[in-house]
Amino acid sequence: MTRPLPPAESLIVEFKSDRKRLPDAELIEAVVCLANAEGGESDEAVDGQLAALREFKRVTAEELAGRIQRDTVSAKRTLEALTEVGFVDAHGTTRGRNYTLSAAVYRRQGDKAAYTCQAGFTALQNEQMVLNYVRQHGQIKRAEVMELCRLSEGQAKDLLERMLGATLLQLEGAGRGAFYRIGERGRKWMETDGIG
Repeated sequence: MTRPLPPAESLIVEFKSDRKRLPDAELIEAVVCLANAEGGESDEAVDGQLAALREFKRVTAEELAGRIQRDTVSAKRTLEALTEVGFVDAHGTTRGRNYTLSAAVYRRQGDKAAYTCQAGFTALQNEQMVLNYVRQHGQIKRAEVMELCRLSEGQAKDLLERMLGATLLQLEGAGRGAFYRIGERGRKWMETDGIG
């Protein structure tokens, strides 16, 4: 969520025009200057964060802080500033919040498809991938869902619980031996989509 624009400039707010297509370096410098007014990071830290996002695609503030050798609070402060100016997209809230380079950055680099690939899949797409996997292989385990959909253990657990609740899947077994098969609604989905 972006904050509303303040009515005027101040010690921590400066308006920039992009009519003349402000070069990225100048925009980063402006963001850093404003972040520094509140104890933010140096240009090198911002460059390091952007480079790390380019390399690792999707990270949390904690992961990024470790990779660029900064404290988490500073990394998060700079990431949020970069989000506000449109260089970075924030996904999720609180502890699960993670960051990617924005679509605008990829568009400017001429690599629009890369944004869609790194942004990941929607919940519905994850469900469809899981159902297709189970159709092809007969069953799926949580670890396989994590790998298939590129989800954390908690996210995979939430996805599987939603699919169980909707009877798209049914759980068989318990503990480490547990796996999931097609449920009643999953079978209907396959029939109506002509996948069966």
